Amino acid sequence: MDTGKLGVWYFFDGLSSFEAAKTAQRIESLGFGTLWIPETVGKSPVVMASWLLGNTQKLNVATGIMNIYHREPGVTMAAQKSLAEQSEGRFLLGLGVSHKPLVEGVRGLKYGPPVATMRNYLQGMAAAPYSSIEPAEPPATVIAALGPKMLELAASASQGAHPYFSSPEHTRFAREIMGPDAMLCVEQKVILESDPDKARELARPVAKIYQGLPNYRNNWLRMGLTEDDINDLSDKFIDTTFAWGNANAIKSRIQEHMDAGATHVCLQPVNPNGNFGELHWESLEALTA
Repeated sequence: MDTGKLGVWYFFDGLSSFEAAKTAQRIESLGFGTLWIPETVGKSPVVMASWLLGNTQKLNVATGIMNIYHREPGVTMAAQKSLAEQSEGRFLLGLGVSHKPLVEGVRGLKYGPPVATMRNYLQGMAAAPYSSIEPAEPPATVIAALGPKMLELAASASQGAHPYFSSPEHTRFAREIMGPDAMLCVEQKVILESDPDKARELARPVAKIYQGLPNYRNNWLRMGLTEDDINDLSDKFIDTTFAWGNANAIKSRIQEHMDAGATHVCLQPVNPNGNFGELHWESLEALTA
C-alpha cells in the first residue's frame, strides 16, 4: 500500500468519536497519507479504525500498535481483512508485543519472549480460517520492531516495521537488517520550538512516560545513549530522539530518516502550549507547507 511520505501519530482517547472524525478529516485535508492510532487502555483500535476510515475518503488508517496480547490471532486477522475490504485497502495493521509492565502489571497476563511470541502470533494469523469476502489485495502488516531479531522477523514474516521513539541512526540500522524492500514506517516526535531550553523542557514530560519501559531502554542503549542519558533525560537524549526547532529544522530530521531508508515517517507533535493531549495543528500545517 502507499502510505505516503508523511503521516500523523496521535492518541484519540481524549476526544469523542465525533471530534476524532473531524480531526481525521482535517489531517486528510492537509495531505498526510496515513493516520496512526495506538492502543493502551482506552478506545478499541479496531472500532476506531473502522470509524475513521468510514469518515475519510483517501486517508490510510494504521494501528501503531495493536497489542497482540489483547486478542487471539484469528480475531486480529478477521479484523484486518474486514477493515481492508471495507475501506478498499486503506487499513494498515501494526502489531506489537507491548511491554512486560503493561501486559503483566496492567492486564494481568503472562508476558512471553518477544520475538518467539510475535512469530507464533503471525503464524496463528496465517493459519486461521476466514470465510468472508477477501479484500481486493492482501492487507499489509507491520510490526513494532527495534532490536535486530525483531527487525529480522519484520522483514521475513510481515511487510515491514514500525519503530517507535528512535532516531535516524536507528532507521539506518533497521534498513541494513531488513534489506531494501520492507516497509519502514518510523515514528518521530516533533516540537515546533526553536529555543533549545524550552524545546527540551517540553520534551521531557513526554519522554518520562516511556523512560522506564525496558524495550525502549534497551534500544536507546543500542543507539549509543547511556544509562545516565536515559535516567536524566539529558540534552543528548532529547536531541537524539526528538526533532525540535523551526519547520525547516524538523523537515531536515524527517529527511534524515528518509535518507537512512525510511519509507514513511509518522509525526507525533508535542504541543508547545503545554496541553499534551491537544493536537498541535500549527506543527502539522508548517510541516506540510
